[in-house]
Amino acid sequence: MKTPVVMSWSGGKDSAIALDELMKTGDYDVVSLMTTVSEEYRRISHHGVREALLDEQARAIGVPLEKVYLPSGEPGGCTNDVYEAIMSRVMAHYKARGVETVAFGDLFLEDLRAWREANLAKAGMRGIFPIWKRNTTKVAHEIIQLGYKAYLSCVEPKVGSGFVGRLYDEEFLQVLPSEIDPCGENGEFHSFVFDGPIFKRAVSVRVGETVTRDGRYYADLLPNDSVEKCTAELIPPV
Repeated sequence: MKTPVVMSWSGGKDSAIALDELMKTGDYDVVSLMTTVSEEYRRISHHGVREALLDEQARAIGVPLEKVYLPSGEPGGCTNDVYEAIMSRVMAHYKARGVETVAFGDLFLEDLRAWREANLAKAGMRGIFPIWKRNTTKVAHEIIQLGYKAYLSCVEPKVGSGFVGRLYDEEFLQVLPSEIDPCGENGEFHSFVFDGPIFKRAVSVRVGETVTRDGRYYADLLPNDSVEKCTAELIPPV
């Protein structure tokens, strides 16, 4: 019997390769993708990707999506206490359904993993980490070789504004500054995956304008049929 699991889903490449690994084992039944979204701005937390694209991405993969809305209008945004209270309720909901496992696409941040596991333990749940401690250079090349397609949706200043909105491909890895982790595991950049082996069809997406918010550069990714414009005020604060 397969173990039911919810996938903590950012919409990015690491989530995608972790989900890919889960599916390949045949040991897990992925009952849901779970994504935190800014309640005010309706964009994926930290990544700045529009909710409409997240919805389309989940449909293209074919796994149900649960969006967890986080408040962002208060000073300082969503505090850890607020976040943990919200996630505690979400975990209780899954626990009541018989789902006691959450999967994450983390690679090597020990403190982040410990924090996740401590919070899950409070709810009587456990975390699994399908790509934990894998070499990030190898993971980066594997993502590309497997056929995953992703745009960089957000980059830190130390990466450079010229990288935002780029495809995550071999050319990108070749020109990425050597001090930057090739998977961006330290938060140097975030991505949005729009095609790959776990997709039943590609997500139709294009790169809109670049905006700056809180020192970070964001590419406003748009559905191909969209005529919307973006301003920095529509990107949620970090």
